[in-house]
This record gives sequence, C-alpha cells and structure tokens, in this order.
Amino acid sequence: MYEMEYTEGVAEDLKGLRANDRKRILDKIDEQLTHNPTEETRNKKILVGLKPPWEHEEPVRELRVSKYRIFYDVDEEGQRVIVRAIREKPLHQTTEEIL
Repeated sequence: MYEMEYTEGVAEDLKGLRANDRKRILDKIDEQLTHNPTEETRNKKILVGLKPPWEHEEPVRELRVSKYRIFYDVDEEGQRVIVRAIREKPLHQTTEEIL
C-alpha cells in the first residue's frame, strides 16, 4: 500500500473546488493510487515529455477524474505517491495549457 503525500499547492487547488468535486477527486485518488499507482489504465497514464512548472520525479503521471486532472509521481522505493497538482481541463485546452 502506498502512502499519499500532497504538496502545498494541492491544498490551494482543492480549496477552489465545489465540495462534491473535492470529495470525488479525493475518493478517486484513494481508490486509484493507494494500491497500484504505476499501472496504466484508461484514466491513469504517464505524460511523456511533459515539463511541469513544479518540482517532480520522472515520469510525471496523470489521473483523470471527469474534467479534472491530478498530476502525481511515484516514489517506488519509499512506497509513496506525491500528488503535485489538481487542474480543471476544459475540452478545448491541452494538458500543457492548464499547467
């Protein structure tokens, strides 16, 4: 089981969301990332070539929850997932544009 770690910016990201969106996102993080965060699925993938504006460990990964994107990386040795940012992704924007 992986331990969840949230960076400072994530609290700000969550603060701006409606309560039901915040709950759904946190529930999905627990469901999708605590047991096998490196397994790629329809909603979890590695973002190849993405250079985010925050400190991170390669590779940067993304969890999709409805119109939101959760950016994280995994410390396999330490058995922890570091959630770096949560962003809303409108249909007409690319991942790079929402960072």
